[in-house]
Amino acid sequence: MFLSLNSQLLRLMMAAALFFTISAPLAQAQTTAFRQAVAEAASRDEELATFYREREFQGIWSDQRDAGRRNALMAAFADAAQHGLPAARYDANALMAKMRAATTPAQQGAMEVELSRLFMQYARDIQTGILTPSSVVAEIKREVPYRSRLGTLRAFAQSNPASFLRSLPPSSPEYTRLMREKLRLEVMLGAGGWGPTVPAGKLELGSSGARVVALRNRLIAMGFLERTATETFDASIQTAVQRFQQAHGLSADGSVGGETLSQINVQMASRLQSVIVAMERERWLNRPRGARHIWVNLTDFSASIVDNDRVTFSTRSVIGAGAEDRQSPEFSDVMEFMVINPSWYVPRSIVTKEYLPMLQANRNAVRQLDITDSSGRVVDRSSVNFSSFNEKTFPYSMRQGPSEGNALGLVKFIFPNKYNIYLHDTPSKSLFGREVRAFSHGCIRLADPFDFAYALLAKQTSDPEGFFKSRLSTGKEARVNLDAPVPVHIVYRTAFTNVTGSLQFRRDIYGRDAKIWNALARQGVAVRAVQG
Repeated sequence: MFLSLNSQLLRLMMAAALFFTISAPLAQAQTTAFRQAVAEAASRDEELATFYREREFQGIWSDQRDAGRRNALMAAFADAAQHGLPAARYDANALMAKMRAATTPAQQGAMEVELSRLFMQYARDIQTGILTPSSVVAEIKREVPYRSRLGTLRAFAQSNPASFLRSLPPSSPEYTRLMREKLRLEVMLGAGGWGPTVPAGKLELGSSGARVVALRNRLIAMGFLERTATETFDASIQTAVQRFQQAHGLSADGSVGGETLSQINVQMASRLQSVIVAMERERWLNRPRGARHIWVNLTDFSASIVDNDRVTFSTRSVIGAGAEDRQSPEFSDVMEFMVINPSWYVPRSIVTKEYLPMLQANRNAVRQLDITDSSGRVVDRSSVNFSSFNEKTFPYSMRQGPSEGNALGLVKFIFPNKYNIYLHDTPSKSLFGREVRAFSHGCIRLADPFDFAYALLAKQTSDPEGFFKSRLSTGKEARVNLDAPVPVHIVYRTAFTNVTGSLQFRRDIYGRDAKIWNALARQGVAVRAVQG
């Protein structure tokens, strides 16, 4: 999606139509010098060197016939900021001026290679992101689907340039919607944003005065309230507040105070930052997600089953607590099976950091758990001197057999991964009533695990509920394979769109998006105010 090019850039493009053209009488000498310059400039990058060796150091940008390719690249660069890329890195005006100033074969050869280098960087940035996620946030374990730089350049040289460049950004509907919302917010920011913030203090049904007027005006500017002259917190404002709360993951009680007021007063520039970060995150996930897949958005405390881009089942979730060693990681994998009536094999970190000190204080602590040796045999607690061990030397494991009180509840859903993360039931149902649900050791607890299981099993049995309950009633551990394994994507989105395309925001509970924005800003990404 390209914006209309400004007239100055169009003039530069026309002036650059003669860029690198080699006149016929001087062709032999200048061609040799040009190719030598290309070889020298490309030698500093193995993939560029390979590409130009294959072409005997002929250019792809440098001939009169390459004007269409150059212009398509400049058009894409002029549009880079719309995708949340660093505008200065792809400054089309500055680049065109450099191209026009390249008058000798040596300068032209160097410029030829520079254009290819910039193309490859642009393709990498817009396809799979500017940042390396794990270098910014260690808990982002995502494997970014990087494309071959050399393969991309080869394909581009053989393709329609404008069409090829248009195909580079993610094709997901979410990316398109985020980009549209980014432009909408930029235009609004250019027109003054949402206006003044709402002064502190609680507002509720029946309140009146200047603070209600400030709230009314901000809700109108945000699009949650139709135009009205009321100065009283009436039913229409209450409904608008509830819409706002629902769009921001807040308890929809219709009153304004505390967290609701804080979220209403977040500035538009900050919301734009969240959208730009979400677009970068979309690029990290720029691969097919699966016709059926599971989407766990940590910031939304939800887990959904998605069929052909439509949410067919969704449930509330509890995620990892805020402490660094308990946060849920971000990654994608494939769910292969579920375990009904599971045993809980307590992770080593919990055994040694939480339960060992309890056992040292009282050997009869956590009686619901068995202590087992390396062969899995239950150990008599009275025979163990727990005080003689520390975190490193404790030789035992712990497990909890199947039961309604099991920490995993009555079913768990497994997508084998080295982080030991899975989805599961829980006996702690009260936590699902909380607005912020970050309490686990990293795994994802589901509010409606049985219904989740039924939805998964419906693809392979005509009576999923009956099938599930028949295994559950035995009280014995039972593994049930999924006939068609389902991709699982654990993501972290503080800005996203819902099924109707409207923009949603969530709190940055782990502070990850703030780190990502800071890293993007260091690369030159900036919030823009666009004049409509």
